[in-house]
Amino acid sequence: MEAERTLRQDELTDLGEVAAQLRVDAIRCSTRAGSGHPTSSLSAADLLAVLISRHLRYNWSDPRDRANDHLIFSKGHASPLLYAVFKAVGAISDQELVDTYRQYGSRLQGHPTPVLPWVDVATGSLGQGLPVGVGIALAGRYLDRLPFHVWALCGDSEMAEGSIWEALDKAGHYGLHNLTAIVDVNRFGQRGPTELEWDLDTYRRRVEAFGCQALVVDGHDLAEIDEALGRARQATGPTVVLARTLKGKGVPEVENKPGWHGKPLKPELAERAVADLGGVRRIRVTTPRPEPAPPAAAPESRPPTLPRYDKGAKVATRNAYGDALRALGSRPEVVALDGEVSDSTRADRFGEAYPERFFELFISEQQLVAAAVGLQVRGYRPFAATFAAFLSRAYDFIRMAAISRADIALAGSHAGVEVGADGPSQMGLEDLAALRAVSGSTVVYPSDAVSCAALVAQLVDRRGVTYLRTTRGGYPVLYDNDESFPIGGSKVLREGDDIALIGAGVTVHNCLAAADELAREGINARVVDLYSVKPVDADGLRDAVRACGGRLLVVEDHYPEGGLGSAVLESLADLAEPVRVTHLAVRGLPTSGTPTQLMAQAGIGVGDIVSAARAAEPPRR
Repeated sequence: MEAERTLRQDELTDLGEVAAQLRVDAIRCSTRAGSGHPTSSLSAADLLAVLISRHLRYNWSDPRDRANDHLIFSKGHASPLLYAVFKAVGAISDQELVDTYRQYGSRLQGHPTPVLPWVDVATGSLGQGLPVGVGIALAGRYLDRLPFHVWALCGDSEMAEGSIWEALDKAGHYGLHNLTAIVDVNRFGQRGPTELEWDLDTYRRRVEAFGCQALVVDGHDLAEIDEALGRARQATGPTVVLARTLKGKGVPEVENKPGWHGKPLKPELAERAVADLGGVRRIRVTTPRPEPAPPAAAPESRPPTLPRYDKGAKVATRNAYGDALRALGSRPEVVALDGEVSDSTRADRFGEAYPERFFELFISEQQLVAAAVGLQVRGYRPFAATFAAFLSRAYDFIRMAAISRADIALAGSHAGVEVGADGPSQMGLEDLAALRAVSGSTVVYPSDAVSCAALVAQLVDRRGVTYLRTTRGGYPVLYDNDESFPIGGSKVLREGDDIALIGAGVTVHNCLAAADELAREGINARVVDLYSVKPVDADGLRDAVRACGGRLLVVEDHYPEGGLGSAVLESLADLAEPVRVTHLAVRGLPTSGTPTQLMAQAGIGVGDIVSAARAAEPPRR
């Protein structure tokens, strides 16, 4: 595009000096570390020099300033450039940059994480920074109603990720004028040319098809960059700056040459490159300051009144999730998101009561989780729901949310073969294993409406990634409304000393029915509701071992790997007492059928539990 040349020559000279410093520092820190991505940083140095000098409104002394813009490096491997920016604005010292980058114990890790207060979220798994930016921009436009802008630096390789286009689609749908993606189109990926190389016209047409404005620039023309970023800030919808750049710009030996991705410059080459770029500089960039935000209004928060249920009434736990979530809406920081299944997950009950805090992300589970991560950056407490099976599409986003130390609650409905006639494509049978494996996660699986509502109320204040598994069908309410369900606990629903039947969710009801049948045969079964799958109640399980002579029977509506049985066995691994654990789980590929038929087919029905309990022998010495 033709730029309006509004910058004076001295301003262009100053910007060129800042860009040179960013290039020099990216080379210096990666060469000293012996690893990193300097060429990916060099290509975007001009873009960042203009952004931080003239357009990024940020109070570096107060990263929590509500009016600050947000800068996200979606191409997180360009961390040498990000850390060079932090040095340029005075956030870190030259010594920290050069001496500690990628070193053990350093804040300056290979890819950015929020251990640095100026980093909102961890990036490095490509295709995630821009989707998270959508969540931050949603908060800015619809909740905070503040004029901050979200800038996401993207690489051209990650433009092949579907999550990038999910993000642009939702940005267009929600009219996020406060979001700008800056795409560094340097045409080289890790192993060679990118899919589109420098076909900027195709990039432009794709961007525009998703309802975003495309601004095509020479990524090394400082005046063009400045004009585009100014237009982006004033746009009425989301913008994408498509910047044609050269990978390795500024170092002739590597500039626009393949085979240099992720390779630091050798010391001799680095020394020449730094000298050719004008040497080490100590320029301090003063970024524009944000306009002071009005004081945050004191939230009118009311303690939630949780729903109450009649004991014995049949209520699906997904219904209790919706009821409890609606009750939590009395807390203004609670927001809800759903993936176009809210009439099934029951998240629509929150949306009906608090439409201004409900965001429909449609069938785009990666963006669903990413938006939740972005919203929590701004201090909100998001609950994101979809079918348990479909969260697997977003697993990498969940994994990265944990690295970001994000506080988000996920709800997966329609779990297990209990789903019934819909068949295996709709059955979450891997979700407990997947979510248990996430660092610092909490995983709960309530058996009735009362326990479900109580657990939802606790998740709102629980740190990290939390996961609630809910059931499609209605099952009897087991507990009194005032019962407590501490996370990390369990409940003994039936006392017994011959064998402990351990279930969670739907299998608790099967265990209770089996215990009744066993009692008629003179077998006294203890029934344990292990509603907290992670952290698991190790003390309660050991009590069951001692009470029942070491005989445990674990029953779960999940594949055998990584779920309830694994949690039980792991908790007893160092128990110096004889234990025999019989494990009933879904071991074959389910089909369509009724829940009762499918649980029998899977070997987790009432009859299967009875048979397994009869066959179990105590490991007594």
